[in-house]
Amino acid sequence: MAAVLRTAIAGYPRREGKVRDIYDLGDHLLIVATDRISAFDWVLPTPIPDKGRILTQLSLFWFEFLGVPHHVLATDLADLPPECAAHADQLRGRSMLVRKTEVVPIECVARGYLAGSGWKEYQQSQSVCSLPLPAGLLQADRLPRTLFTPATKAQTGHDENISFAEMSERIGADLADDLRQRTLAIYERAAAHAESRGILLADTKFEFGRLPTGEVILIDEVLTPDSSRYWPKDRYQPGQSPPSFDKQFVRDWLETTTWDKNSPPPELPPEIVGQTREKYLEALRRLSGRDLD
Repeated sequence: MAAVLRTAIAGYPRREGKVRDIYDLGDHLLIVATDRISAFDWVLPTPIPDKGRILTQLSLFWFEFLGVPHHVLATDLADLPPECAAHADQLRGRSMLVRKTEVVPIECVARGYLAGSGWKEYQQSQSVCSLPLPAGLLQADRLPRTLFTPATKAQTGHDENISFAEMSERIGADLADDLRQRTLAIYERAAAHAESRGILLADTKFEFGRLPTGEVILIDEVLTPDSSRYWPKDRYQPGQSPPSFDKQFVRDWLETTTWDKNSPPPELPPEIVGQTREKYLEALRRLSGRDLD
């Protein structure tokens, strides 16, 4: 298990995120998905075996399936700098060589169902991210239309929802409209495919970046259980929170503990680790039709 590259790749700066480590290779970036898992803005002390490999393989499936311009250049270790050879066992299956872009500082969120923070807001104001909705909707209901709800990208803590008008002010009206259309189109395609595999895509978020040419492309991970809320269709019932393929399972377990969310989190029990790994694996198998390489 390679939860994290313990020794940095010689000569290349590394930025460590909650789940991924990003190496600056000069002209390109190397994204390494670790087995770390985060919840409630904390990185948990217990990794999930193979999680990084699962996330990488699922992202690559979606990039291929969607056929939209994206940042991935290579995943073969032979295409990486020779300094990476010493870390081959840790990099294999969890690394993507990607284009450098100017990241658009907006999380592009698509919501097809009433869940999570959207459900909490709806109960108070009959809206989601200040977008009005009909009365009488239940938890986990399919929304009358897919909502685009942008958010600011936070380096620490929670991202903050903003209005489309504020997004337009920040990045320009033309780009904002373009990203809204792209986000909704990708969501609809992905949701249709997922449903054909017995999975409902409740919501997801995308990131985009601009190349030096001005072209805007899809970046980061895409449509993984870490960036999306997936539900098994055969267990879906409006009015209750469905079981999920994402880390909500871990959040739910943490809620049963005495952890105050303000101090270092507890270790995950082996049974929670094992069940979480199986949920990620099931998502990969059902969505892509492939097992873990």
